[in-house]
Order: sequence, then C-alpha cells, then structure tokens
Amino acid sequence: MKKYLPTIPDFPAFAHGGDYNPDQWMDRYPEVLEEDIRLMDLAGCNTFSVGIFSWARYEPREGEFQFEWMRYILDRLHAAGKQVFLATPSGSKPAWMSSTYPEVCRMDARGRREHHQGRHNHCFTSPLYREKVAEMNRKLAKEFGAHPAVKLWHLSNEYNGECHCEQCHRAFREWLRVRYGSLEELNHAWWAHFWSHTFHEWQEIDPRDASIEGMRLDWLRFITSQTVDFMKHEIASLRAAGAEQPVFTNMMGVFPHLDYWRFAEVVDVIADDSYPAWRYEDEADRRTASRTAMIHDMHRSMKGGKPWLLMESCPDSPQWIQTPKPKRPEVYRTEMLQAVAHGSDSVLYFQWRKGRGGMEKFHGAVVDHVGSEHTRVFRQVAELGSTLSKLCDVIGTTVCPQVAILFDWEVRWALENSRGTGMIHYVESVVEAHRACWKRGVSTDILESTCPLDSYKLVVAPHLYLLKPGVVERLRRFVEQGGTLVLTSHTGVVTEHNLCHRGGFPGGGLRELCGVWAEEVDYLYEGASQKLSMNEGNSLGLIGNYETGRVCEVLHAEGAEVLAAVTSDYYAGHPVLTRNRVGNGSVYYLGTPPDEDFLGAFMAALMRECGIEPVLQTTLPEGVSAQVRTDGTTDFVFIQNFSKRPRKLVLDAREYRCVESDMQLSGLLELAPWQTRILRR
Repeated sequence: MKKYLPTIPDFPAFAHGGDYNPDQWMDRYPEVLEEDIRLMDLAGCNTFSVGIFSWARYEPREGEFQFEWMRYILDRLHAAGKQVFLATPSGSKPAWMSSTYPEVCRMDARGRREHHQGRHNHCFTSPLYREKVAEMNRKLAKEFGAHPAVKLWHLSNEYNGECHCEQCHRAFREWLRVRYGSLEELNHAWWAHFWSHTFHEWQEIDPRDASIEGMRLDWLRFITSQTVDFMKHEIASLRAAGAEQPVFTNMMGVFPHLDYWRFAEVVDVIADDSYPAWRYEDEADRRTASRTAMIHDMHRSMKGGKPWLLMESCPDSPQWIQTPKPKRPEVYRTEMLQAVAHGSDSVLYFQWRKGRGGMEKFHGAVVDHVGSEHTRVFRQVAELGSTLSKLCDVIGTTVCPQVAILFDWEVRWALENSRGTGMIHYVESVVEAHRACWKRGVSTDILESTCPLDSYKLVVAPHLYLLKPGVVERLRRFVEQGGTLVLTSHTGVVTEHNLCHRGGFPGGGLRELCGVWAEEVDYLYEGASQKLSMNEGNSLGLIGNYETGRVCEVLHAEGAEVLAAVTSDYYAGHPVLTRNRVGNGSVYYLGTPPDEDFLGAFMAALMRECGIEPVLQTTLPEGVSAQVRTDGTTDFVFIQNFSKRPRKLVLDAREYRCVESDMQLSGLLELAPWQTRILRR
C-alpha cells in the first residue's frame, strides 16, 4: 500500500475550479478578470483550465501570433495563488485555416468535405493540420512552459470523430498492411470470400462497407490508433520546446468510438468529464449513481489505482439535456463527492462563468449571468470548497479492491457490430455486475481483458465475446492460482478478428476451462423470461427460483458442477449456472444475463466464499453506498445516500470520526436525503 504524490506537482490539496475562458471577456469587459479572481477566492476555487478554444485569439491571421494576453492572465492567476492547466487549442481550429486550407476539414462518409463548423472539425491525419498544431504547441511551450502558474498541459478537448478523406483511407490501408502483412492474411481475417468481398489490391479497401464486420472492427481500432498518434504528436511538440509538466486529456466516460485504455498508455494523468442525468426518482437515480461509480472506478483503475481528475462536471444543469432541471444542492454535493470517493483528486467544472452567447450560454456554471456571489449555485460551490479544504489528507490515497470486472472496448465493438447479438447490452451488463458490488459496499476495479489479475480474489467478465491473444492463458493462470472467475453468456465466441471459434463455444480454450458447452442460444421476446431453479445442496448455498434474462444459452455440463437449471421449454433441465474447479480456483459460468435479484444473491454468495469484506460490516440501506480511500494506515470512508428519503445504518465496532466536524461517531448513523458523510477510520 502506498500513498501517491499529488496529481498536481507541489500542490497537496484538492483541485477545485474548472474551465475558464477570460479571452471571451477581456476586450470589452476587462473588469471581469479581477472580479473573477475575487469570486474564485470566495468559492474556494484554486485551479483552472485556460486556452482550450483560444486558437483564433492566439493566431487571428495566419502567422500573426498574439500571446501577451495569455501571459497577463497567467500572471494574474499566479499572483492570486491559482494553479493553471494550459490547454493546446487543437480541438477547434480558426476559420481562416478552414478557408485557406480546406484539406484540414473532415470529409463525411458520403465523400463531402465539411465546411467550417462546430468544433472537432479537423482531420487527424492531415499533415498540414499536424504541422499547424505542432507549430502552435511549440510556441505555447516556449512562451509558457516555464511559467510558475502552469502545472499540467491539457491536450486538446474531448478528442473524437472520424474522417473519410482519401488521406485517412490511405492511412487506414497502411495500418492494415502493418497489422496483417499481406492481403491473403487480411482476407482470411475478414472472411472476405463471403459475398465475394475478396480484396486483390490494397487500394480496393473502403472502410465505409459496414457489411464486412472484421473491417468495421479494424476501422474502429484505427480511429483510436490515429487519434492516439495525433495526441502523441501534440505531446512531442510540447516536449520538443521544453515543456516538462505532466499531460492529460479529458475523456468522456464510456464514449463508444474510442478505446480509452490506449489513451491511458500515453497520458500522465487520467481525467474524465462526468455529467450524470439525475431524475429525482429513487430507482432511476440509484442506477445512475451506480453507473457513474463504475465509470469512476474504471478511470482510477487505468493507472493502477493512481488518483485521477474529475475534469468536467456541472454545478447546476447542462443545457444539452432534454429537461435541464436545476440540480438540487444536496444532489450537487453528493455527485461531486462521489468522484472523490472513487479516487478523484479534483472537482472541476464546465464552466466557471456562463458566456453571453454561443451554444452553451445556458450551460450550468459557478458564476451565473448575474455575475455575483449571490446565487444558490455559487453558495453551494463555496460550501463544497470549504469541505474539500478539510480533505487534504485524502489527496494521493487510493482504493485496493479485491474484485475486478472486465470492460473492454474491443469486446464491445465486436458485439455491437456483429449481426445477431443485438439483444446483448454489453455496457449495461458490466454496470449491473458492478452494481451488485456497489450496493454491498464492495470496492471494485474496472479493467480491460489484458490487464494483470494477480491481486484480485474475484474477477467477473460479462459477455467476454471477443478473445484477445493471451487472455485465455491469463484467465487460466488466475484460476489455477486460487482465483474465482465468473463468465457469462456469449463468452469466447470470436477471435480478435471477429471470426467465430471452431469447436464450440465458449471457444479459444475456455470450453475446457469452464467445463461447459453452449450448444445454442434462445433469444426471448420482450417481456418474456425463463425460470431457473437452484439445485438442492449446491456449493454456493443458494436456494429458490429466479428469472433469466432475455437471452438463455442451452448449456451442457462437461465436467462442471451444475448449480442451477432451466425449468421450462425444450431445454428444461439444462444447466444455466455451473462451477468448474480448476487448480486452486473455480470458474462459474452463467448462461443468461440474470435479473437483479439473482445477480445480487449470486455475487453476495461469491463474496462470502472468497472472503471479500465490504467497506462497512453492516447491511447498507437501499440507495446507500460506502466507499473507502486509504493510505494503508488511515481509511477515509464515504457514505452516500442517493435517495430522496432519509436512511439509517449501524456503524460497525471500529473507531470512526467525522472528517468535517471531528466528532467521534458510533452506533446509529442517520443520513438525510442525498447526504454524504465522510468518516476517518
């Protein structure tokens, strides 16, 4: 166990602040900067990202650079004791560039060059755009790389999108040439003889043909590869000009089109933008809270438990949701502290001050259009700032789970782009497995399928449909050494190329590891389900009948112990839950996405069997979570009520002290609706 160094060098406190755009105000409203600094102090805000969309300000005309305005802002923020994340402005190029060099604009899938619009409107492959970005980044690094206010470099903003220009298609073909070596290997990997899709020349390959599922999977891999290559290009240009600060970029949760595990290999710090949509209905909000917790756990896991940054959140309501209901004060506080509970060393907002115009003029912000501290939202931000100032000992602490759940973008892509698997909801299955732990106060890591597993007792891999090289061997070693592995339906169906395994499912060696054969799959109509019954005297001690999900595999036990069977239809009596003992461990195979009741009972039994202790040795009320961060000596326990109803729980016999009041606590703990209590143990 170790405590990490502060994420922001030489700044052992929580980063509190957010995106700041003073360049939008300084020409006509120069007084705003000084007023903002006054308000920042009142709100307890100390850290700001600046320059994110400032290219047109830095370079209003090609080759004409203006940096003094930014130097003035950095000087003033530094003098006021503020930390700065300085952004590279590649996320939104200036209009003159699109007009002068239309080749830097993206091309859509129909071959039409896009006009200058929105943001993220550039081609990542374009040599010209890369040259312009490198020039800008070098100049920024030379101008501000040594500025004492600049603590981190913020790379672009929410990288995303794809381009279908000929430059990108050529780059894709070259990427394929490196990956496969020959067209013969590529044609086999894509099963291209089907529908006469065989390629005889590289230039015949067009990624817009979605009917070749292997090509679609590789195109998604390529988009990530090309985006990461562009990000490396940005980092190299900063480093070449002497910028030494750590770098990060803001991710977007489980954004479908980019594999963020590849980002994690490149950046120094993990950062995420989080905008959960609360409904103020207990059941919906419990699900939102658990989904958000899963995403937070994933970002903490990406650097092996190192704290991450909540880079964007909203102190009120985003303007882009369908019903932009104002965020209730207690909801805001608990949302922000949930990120801290799951490993964030920051609470940062988009945005600091609402702009007067543009698409986000009504997006929630710390400073409203009234421009003063006399708003409810400002007061609640200031109150949270006061709380964060009391949590300095939490900085650098981590979470050490004994449970890991696998979430892999390539598995997701293969499932979502294979005809005939549309009833499998991969992300939701991962969320549901995580929720079963979250409800019981059991800390969890979220890993991709190639991550090391040695430190865990229990690993759950929902729908491990695609098997990357080495994954089966890693899973086998984990089990043989005493680990407990849970696999579910649609496991081991395809290779890394989206080719079905021969010899039955689960394939790739998992059939022997699991001790079962999945002969076929029954997909049930909306509202239908099958019954499953626990076998009497099963090794988990579970009893009773449960509902299956809308998918049910027809399983045959091949050496595995049958724990539960289907009770109806033509496959009545066939196994639906099995256990195979391998070496010192066990593999459980669940042939259906289960309902919440069964999944909860199953996971609770596994935790007992594996000796996995929850954060609190007590039953958590519905909607209450308990998470812990620790330095190995002191635990910081975050107990949160994601419910509009008051809740009560009984603390266990260990010594607890409230972090905010320093009062010792024991026995009954009462939680008001949406309240968070932070305890030192």
